[in-house]
Amino acid sequence: MIAKIHTSKRATQPNLLSQLAIMERELGALDLPIVFLRAAWFMENAAWDVTSAREGAIQSFLQPLDRAIPMVATADIGATAARLLREQWVGRRVVELQGPAPVSPNDLAAIFGQLLNRPVTAQAVSRAEWEALFRKQGMRNPAPRIQMLDGFKEGWLSFENGEGAEAVTGATTLETVVRGLLARA
Repeated sequence: MIAKIHTSKRATQPNLLSQLAIMERELGALDLPIVFLRAAWFMENAAWDVTSAREGAIQSFLQPLDRAIPMVATADIGATAARLLREQWVGRRVVELQGPAPVSPNDLAAIFGQLLNRPVTAQAVSRAEWEALFRKQGMRNPAPRIQMLDGFKEGWLSFENGEGAEAVTGATTLETVVRGLLARA
């Protein structure tokens, strides 16, 4: 059984990932071989930025703009999950999966710029604007998403780096993912 989680024991505030932590706690108590695959921030979230990148800027909720966080391609998540399903073990395992390098909003803008052959900048979306913006996008209760973003920004949502977790690094680069997003757009 595989559950996708990116959370930390330090995450005391409810957020979009809280349900996954609850699921891991409850399923982890079962007496059977189980693995929890905790995937980093999805590189494919950059799909939301394709249109604005073509215009020269991307907006970011991840801040500060030069702070890199672990990210991973969904292809690497699928490949890792498939590999784990073929393995045998006893007890509970935690696998923390990230891509080849942490990524900042500035890094993402630079990759868009390189691939679009034009300058692209990252612009921070003010925290004060988040709730209204998310509601405009159709969210009825944006608080869990805002708290998740706060968790990444403040560092209380992160990989545990140890405590029995296996660290795994995917091979797919941000450039490969963004190139694919641009080709599909």
